[in-house]
Amino acid sequence: MYIKSIKIRNLGLRSVQNVCSNMYNFTINRTNFTKDEVWLVQHYPVFTIGVQENKIKFLIENNIPVVFSNRGGKITYHAPGQLIMYFLINLSRRKITVRKLISCMYDTILSTLKYFSINSYLLNNFPGIYVNNKKICSIGLRIKNGCSFHGMSLNINMNLLPFRYIYACGNDFESTQIADIQPNLCFKTIQRVLIQKIKKNFL
Repeated sequence: MYIKSIKIRNLGLRSVQNVCSNMYNFTINRTNFTKDEVWLVQHYPVFTIGVQENKIKFLIENNIPVVFSNRGGKITYHAPGQLIMYFLINLSRRKITVRKLISCMYDTILSTLKYFSINSYLLNNFPGIYVNNKKICSIGLRIKNGCSFHGMSLNINMNLLPFRYIYACGNDFESTQIADIQPNLCFKTIQRVLIQKIKKNFL
């Protein structure tokens, strides 16, 4: 049985509906012998609404599609230039708690940003990761049959304007991204370091 083996897939640019459908099917069909996986993906512009959203608040009209999701959390925005990490982890087999999984996920992002000399941190009572009191990374998970799916999104170099249309994740924090802090970094370089940090935390 593979206990600490993990496969990382780079899926490129995909629709959120396609990836979420495949992720759900992977989760319900996996066995104790199925390797854990992390999917790296970018999505076409879309608002996704998690199961904890009880009142959708749009500030202005826009033509960006809205998709309901079975992940945890509230409303957020995805678009090219944002790196999304879907963590398909068998918690029961690894004998870790959801809290431990989230801690490892957070550490993956925090250590990646630290590698690039970006000071990031967590805030009590507010999910996600922050830089200069602005949100740079969101989190939304779902657990089914002892296995996780969905994950995190890291803003790298995207159009942040649509975040102003919503109360992202149910709060009023502004959004930021790596390109506004370290403009000379390229997407592929950041992704390569992120993969190293994923392996460190999950292998």
